[in-house]
Amino acid sequence: MRFFSIVLVLLIGACSSGTELDSDTLARLPERVDYNFHIKPLLSDRCYACHGPDDNARQGDLRLYTEEGALLTKLESGGYAIVSKRPGRSKVMHRITSTDPETVMPPPESNLTLSEYEIALIERWIKQGAEWKPHWAFIPPVLSPVPAVENVDWPQNNIDRFILARLEREGLTPAKEADRERLLRRVTLDLTGLPPTLEQIDDFLTDIRPGAYERVVDRLLASENYGERMATEWMDLSRYADSHGYHADGIRTMWPWRDWVIKAFNENMPYNQFVTWQLAGDLLPNASRDQILATGFHRNHPMTAEGGVIDE
Repeated sequence: MRFFSIVLVLLIGACSSGTELDSDTLARLPERVDYNFHIKPLLSDRCYACHGPDDNARQGDLRLYTEEGALLTKLESGGYAIVSKRPGRSKVMHRITSTDPETVMPPPESNLTLSEYEIALIERWIKQGAEWKPHWAFIPPVLSPVPAVENVDWPQNNIDRFILARLEREGLTPAKEADRERLLRRVTLDLTGLPPTLEQIDDFLTDIRPGAYERVVDRLLASENYGERMATEWMDLSRYADSHGYHADGIRTMWPWRDWVIKAFNENMPYNQFVTWQLAGDLLPNASRDQILATGFHRNHPMTAEGGVIDE
C-alpha cells in the first residue's frame, strides 16, 4: 500500500465537508460509532498490512494502529492522517474517497475496498471526535445505570430492563414467555447440545415446587454432557480433528487432549489456567501429566507423516 508515500496535491476548495449518502446507508449508520466495534476491524483488515505493526512492511512511515501515529504524528506530505472532528482535513478521508487510482486507498491492486457504508462509518467517527480506545480486554467494567422503561411490569430483573429499553427504542415488543416444555428444551440444548429426554420433560412439568428451573440448570451444569458441549466450541477454535488431514487422512491419537479439555470445562478450571497450561504447560515447574497433556493444543493442525521428500 502506498498510503501517503507520495506528496498529495489537494485543493482545499475541492475537499468535501461530507460524503453524500443514500437514505438506506444513512439509516444503517449507528448513532454513536465505536472505535473497537466499528473502526478498528476496518483498519486492521484494510490498512494494517502496510500501516500496521510490521516495521518491514510499513509504507510512508504511517502507523494507523496507534493513536499517536494516526492522530498526533505529522505526515511526510504534511498534515495528519486523522484530525479529530475534521474529516475534511483528515488525509485518510481524502485517500479513501479519492477517484484517482494513483492515490486512492486501499490501492486497487490490493483487492481491498471500502464500501460506501464503511467510508461513512469512518467519517462519522472522525466527526464525533475520533475517540481512540484501548483493546476491550483492558477497559475496566463499568456499572451502567439501569435504564428506565415504559413497560414496568415486564422486567423481572435489571438485565431485562436493559433488553426492554433497547426493544422499546427499536419499536419492538418482547416475545411471549415460553411454555415450560419449550423452556426446558432450550436450556438443555444450550448447555448440553442434546434435547431433553421424555423422562426429564415429565419430571420438569410435574415439578411445581419453587426453583424448579434453577434445579434443572444446576443438573445440566453438573452433567458430563455440559463439558462435551462447551468443549466443542474450543476444539473448533483450536482446529481439533481425529485424523491428520491431507489425502491419506490417517487416524492420530489426539483424543487424550480432547478428553482433557472436556474435563477442564466440567471441573470449571479458571480460564487463565486453562490457557496457560495449553500454551506452556510443559514449561511450568515440576509439570504434571495433565499440564504436559494440555500442550497437545499445539498439535491441532494438519500434518503429514512423511519424514522427507522422496525422490521420484
